[in-house]
Amino acid sequence: MQQTNNFEKILKSVISENDLLTLSLDNANDEFSKLCRAFIIQFYEKNSDNKKSLSLLNSEKNINYKIENSIATITLNRSPSNAFTIQFLDEILNSLTKASKDKSVKVVILESNIAKTFCAGLDLNILIDKSSMEIREFLNRLYIDLWDVQYNMGKPIIAAVNGAARGGGMTLAISCDMIIASDNASFGYPEINLGLLPAIHFNHLPRIVGRYNAFELLFSGRTFYPDEALKLGLINKQVSNSNFLEEVYKTANIFSKKSPTAIRLGRAAFMRTNDLDYRRGVANAVEDFCNAAVTDDAQEGLKAFLEKRKPSWEEKN
Repeated sequence: MQQTNNFEKILKSVISENDLLTLSLDNANDEFSKLCRAFIIQFYEKNSDNKKSLSLLNSEKNINYKIENSIATITLNRSPSNAFTIQFLDEILNSLTKASKDKSVKVVILESNIAKTFCAGLDLNILIDKSSMEIREFLNRLYIDLWDVQYNMGKPIIAAVNGAARGGGMTLAISCDMIIASDNASFGYPEINLGLLPAIHFNHLPRIVGRYNAFELLFSGRTFYPDEALKLGLINKQVSNSNFLEEVYKTANIFSKKSPTAIRLGRAAFMRTNDLDYRRGVANAVEDFCNAAVTDDAQEGLKAFLEKRKPSWEEKN
């Protein structure tokens, strides 16, 4: 009877948040999946000692989430390249929030399960033939919501980059407290090659690598590798592929042994001291990106990339 009452509560919650008659088929399927998943998780929490099964159920569709030795590992797993959609970003934000609220978690590791890829950035379908308002909804999640979650995390986050990080993937990595890269890693800001602006990176990259280095990286759109990233101060460590994960968890274990209270208070003070009005800059970056993304050049660049041809750009007065 108790399980039935719980199911009814979940059902009422879903219905209260959505006008079911206006949902698309895809959204209706998503809501139904959430409903079933929530009910099954409650069942396992009350009736099963199988922690492995519960761990799998607690994973998001494109995220694997596990806790071991006070370390939460969030593994991106959206084929083929961990490109951001609104749903995928929400899953990442939900997982980060879960780790933040869990007092048993002392350190968070963000990694990828996709071979040779950390995160490719934006799913370009988000930008093609979309209004400025639609693009802004997405960027609010990627720029503002992600920053807010990371800012208030209360525990260290390590980006374990074992493949390509591009565009929004760089945003995700740099929002962490540390970046450890394997020899397989590569980095880049290719937005300019598509007629877009890497606007969020105008705000923080010059502070990390210097104005002139930042300008060259952001406006050339070229790919660069861990040895250069390390010299620029963009990553903390470059580690061989063979002992990459060992080094990541070794570093995480160092933090996990510290006082949680000292880490929480110290990190909050560190974030406040180094914020330097960053939050306002993030809001400006949303506006700058949206202004560029709806231009004819950006739309041509995006379509040319998908069609595997060179863009045809003309300067307009």
